[in-house]
Amino acid sequence: MRICMILEGCYPYVRGGVSSWMHAYIGAMPQHEFVLWVIAESREMKGKFKYEMHPNVKEIHEVFLSDALKLRPKKGLAKYKFTEEEIAELKKLIACENPSWPILFRTYKTKKVNAVDFLMGEEFLEILLEMCREKYPFVPFAELFHTVRSMLVPMLFLMGQDVPQADIYHATSTGYGGLLGAMGGWSSNRPFIVTEHGIYTREREEEILRAKWVPPYFKQQWISLFHMLSQCAYDNAVTVTSLFPRAAETQIELGCPPYKCRVIRNGIHIENFINIPPKEENGYIDIAAIVRLSPIKDIKTMIYAFVELKTKVPNARLHILGDTDDEDYARECVELVKQLDVKDVFFVGNTNVPEYLKNIDFTVLSSISEGQPLAVLESFAAGRPCVTTDVGCCRELLSGYADDNFGKAGIYVPPMHAEMLAAGMELLCNRKDVRDSMGKAGRERVKKYYVHTDMIRRYLENYEEALSQWQALDLS
Repeated sequence: MRICMILEGCYPYVRGGVSSWMHAYIGAMPQHEFVLWVIAESREMKGKFKYEMHPNVKEIHEVFLSDALKLRPKKGLAKYKFTEEEIAELKKLIACENPSWPILFRTYKTKKVNAVDFLMGEEFLEILLEMCREKYPFVPFAELFHTVRSMLVPMLFLMGQDVPQADIYHATSTGYGGLLGAMGGWSSNRPFIVTEHGIYTREREEEILRAKWVPPYFKQQWISLFHMLSQCAYDNAVTVTSLFPRAAETQIELGCPPYKCRVIRNGIHIENFINIPPKEENGYIDIAAIVRLSPIKDIKTMIYAFVELKTKVPNARLHILGDTDDEDYARECVELVKQLDVKDVFFVGNTNVPEYLKNIDFTVLSSISEGQPLAVLESFAAGRPCVTTDVGCCRELLSGYADDNFGKAGIYVPPMHAEMLAAGMELLCNRKDVRDSMGKAGRERVKKYYVHTDMIRRYLENYEEALSQWQALDLS
């Protein structure tokens, strides 16, 4: 089987999280060929992979969103003759109102639409004027034009990409990755499936609501864009998987048909962690954050919480393990530590996590948004409890499910709450007996529910189900 994995902003350019999951995933399926269709921000990232590719990765197709800004009109502005049906769907696309994507894909491919020509054409202008009159009568037209154009350019650019050949298309998110996956499945007449590690739409909503670059009167339009892209993925996918039941419920709330939803838990190679012994006493309480430096991981709140912790536990030390995802944010975090003049904060970078955990008492995660974090599972497998924010399925990981009686494996607190995060860390610093009992609970929970081989088996079954369903639909 030839599997096309569609990835956005992660593997193979950054380490950790979905990237680590993806690398282990491909390596666990040597019997299948993989094609990577990856979306990155800038062409400067071309070929700068953080992973050595497995032998079964046969092709890598890189798409850089910054190239969309370099699009130029064809010689002599192209004029397109759209049918009434096509115009109706283009209106829905521009208004972010869930168009018929197969009609748009067909229109775009058969007419060989150039994105710039379309955005400079009469059809686009007429649609936008109508939109301005109906929805934004008090907004300057030029401002609406540039906003809508900036929303459309990436989508139209992606719709112009050549589709790699594969037996099945598998996107690891909705959004732009989901759009490519839906187009790939439609173009090749092959099944398309989606796996969401976090709920992409909810993450984009949070970013837009906080964003200063989006005027308040356009925030809902931007949010509608990502709702539309999620709907595109959900409508065109054969199956849609998530990591835990609450995530599947959210997918259904966002418009995914319930019959498509599947829950497949994450899994880790527990053999890399299960034999790590308890930390030897060294006079310090060592805390690790296995996390990339990114705003969504909210490292700054973690730093503020550690400052508070140091006033009560002077021998605490914080080790931040992981790659830099956002260079500006990473510099801000380092500068914040200097400004606060807090000691014993170490930015370790990418390292051998199992080896490093030998010298760690417990771990911490301060994310604003998560799915089912591998860092927590790895910490559990090593017998280290966690203090996390109550995001994604962290609460379920720490507290357990109805069918297990292992007990609590850590402490969860509200996101962006430095004082409560510090209080959780303080408890684990001062109570070795609690650390030991929680560490044991976490290890037993991982051994039962989060084994990598079990996860791979479930995904292979999902592929077989998708192919079978697609064949049945094709025959009918």
